[in-house]
Amino acid sequence: MKKRILKSPANRLVFIALFSLMAMGACKSKKKVVAETPPPAPVEQVEAPATPSTPQPSAEEVAVGKLENYFNSVANSNNVQAANSTIQEALSMFSNQETPVLIVIHEESGIKDYDEPTTISKYLNYLKDTKKNLNFISDIRLDNSGRVSELELRRK
Repeated sequence: MKKRILKSPANRLVFIALFSLMAMGACKSKKKVVAETPPPAPVEQVEAPATPSTPQPSAEEVAVGKLENYFNSVANSNNVQAANSTIQEALSMFSNQETPVLIVIHEESGIKDYDEPTTISKYLNYLKDTKKNLNFISDIRLDNSGRVSELELRRK
């Protein structure tokens, strides 16, 4: 026969008292250890000499920025003469006035559906007439002379 140690109320009381003393003792020792650790030494930060390592934008990025500005200027122009002068400036960036402009209307699993192909001249006049620039440049191709040879647009 086994004797049960915790059967009597006195034994239970002693067991609970020992357990609580051990628990409190463990907490106090952790607090002492934490309080006795010295603060970390200040770390000196060595400043590296500033080198101008900003990457230069590529020719495509520069062309995209200029074209987006031209498209917004044509769409937001107040009169036809201002729009026409902006269109002439924009056309100087293209290899010719018949440069193809493709507008992506849907893409699924890498397959793109395009709206009816147009030319840059027609697209700029469309912007002038509608006064809305609803597309952004998603792909641009430059020829050897740095002029735009193909433009792909997407809906904003």
